[in-house]
Amino acid sequence: MPKVAARGRRAAVERATKETRIRVEVDLDGTGAYAVATGIGFLDHMLEQLSRHSLIDLKVKAEGDLHIDFHHTTEDTGIAIGEAVSKALGDRRGIARFGAATVPMDETLSRVALDISNRPVLVWRVVFDRPKVGEMDTELFREWFHAFAQAAGLTLHVETFYGTNNHHIVESCFKGLARALRAAVAVDPRAGLRVPSTKGVLVGSL
Repeated sequence: MPKVAARGRRAAVERATKETRIRVEVDLDGTGAYAVATGIGFLDHMLEQLSRHSLIDLKVKAEGDLHIDFHHTTEDTGIAIGEAVSKALGDRRGIARFGAATVPMDETLSRVALDISNRPVLVWRVVFDRPKVGEMDTELFREWFHAFAQAAGLTLHVETFYGTNNHHIVESCFKGLARALRAAVAVDPRAGLRVPSTKGVLVGSL
């Protein structure tokens, strides 16, 4: 059986609109190093968690219309990171494809399960009891996960079983995504150069 050769699964994406200007770099085979600056402190903190716990190196530089609100920068950052991950994955040969993690954080427990299927779907079962965490609207976290799933081509399920601290709820979701993504993008040496699908392809509509 052929082995998957070591390869630099890296990608860079630039996204420019009338609302945001974003540059993202990822290395799927990194060590969890990050340099993140979105202008939104709490979002930076979550993206740092995503990088550190997935071991995906992540660089994000975003400038957006924060004088209006955080929506465009949050959503477009999710799109750009998702596009970079998808680009770095290429045709998905040799990857594990599936990943799941159940993550506790103090009183909170969340589960994230994903399939790098190129059939983007988000199932979001997360409830907040406050409108904001810090200065960030809690409704924007679903927007980020949705944008990321669509751009990366993920079937993504996120569920918080219980929790009372909204900061902990959000952070457990991002850490769960990180650990699930780490498992799914990993190269499986037994898979060789095969695409992990009986269809033989994970690119385009399946």
